[in-house]
Amino acid sequence: MLKYGAIPIDPPLVLAPMAGITDRHFRKIVKTVGGVGLVSMEFISSEGIARGNERTLNMMAFAGEERPLAIQIYGSNAERMAQAAELVQEIGADVCDINMGCPANKILKGCSGAALMGDLGLAERIIVSARKALEIPLTVKFRAGLDEGRLNYIELGRICEANGVDAVTLHPRTAKQFYSGQADWDRIARLKEALSIPVVGNGDVTSPAEAVEMFRHTGCDAVMVGRGAMLNPWIFRQTSAMLAGAPAPPQPTLADRRDLIRRHFILLRDQEDEKSAFHKIRKFTGWYTHGLRNGKTLRQKIQAISSIEAFFDEFESFFEELMREPVLAG
Repeated sequence: MLKYGAIPIDPPLVLAPMAGITDRHFRKIVKTVGGVGLVSMEFISSEGIARGNERTLNMMAFAGEERPLAIQIYGSNAERMAQAAELVQEIGADVCDINMGCPANKILKGCSGAALMGDLGLAERIIVSARKALEIPLTVKFRAGLDEGRLNYIELGRICEANGVDAVTLHPRTAKQFYSGQADWDRIARLKEALSIPVVGNGDVTSPAEAVEMFRHTGCDAVMVGRGAMLNPWIFRQTSAMLAGAPAPPQPTLADRRDLIRRHFILLRDQEDEKSAFHKIRKFTGWYTHGLRNGKTLRQKIQAISSIEAFFDEFESFFEELMREPVLAG
């Protein structure tokens, strides 16, 4: 069984940290579906933690049923990253993860995220300071490098291993690629060969079959799924079943889909302010109805809806009609 320190990651499937996506509501939904070994919080600014920013601290709230849980932090100041790591441990997270892979311009401009791959000395100082501050497992997520001319993921992986990091995750695109092109899984395999600590693969896993293939192709210890889980929260349960020998992934019924979406949106309605809840509901509707017959029509309709209750009426009508002829679009 895969472990980060003393924390079991069983099955070896991880929900990726995604800004604006992996909030406490979506994490609960993924855990409810099952099959995920570790869920990750959307990444948290170490500067916001150090300043005691109320919004930042509120984002760090989680419930016991989400465990095991990783909180990912980012920043460019080693001392503040250590302070942030201490808070992650203090509030009871199971794993502290450091982001050294985010390619977003606003993160790169602050010399955080993937920008740290351009200064491995600073990256190492951050890792050392965080490791000294923690007793819980420490992990680091990074990319292949800043661009094709600066591929230093193996070097960063070795720095992590030498300084007590419990596991690393590689998204094998460069920061310059962002999410374009194809993730080069061979790089994950090379990192796995180079290190003795666990290596988690990430990138271009949008189906259970792709997750199983990543294990086979790279020899990685776990697979992290990001965007694939937004479209299909069942991907972890399906992949877990395939890893256990199922010939094909179990498919959710339309009733399963309706109930899960309703549960998620009720959480948003009841626990977020109306503006934030409706924004997230619109966003997730786009992903959850992908591939469903007449899903585009529902997505168009909700753009003109001005209240959450009106949305729920439209949502229920959509599924009632769909379930009369339960056919998925091609």
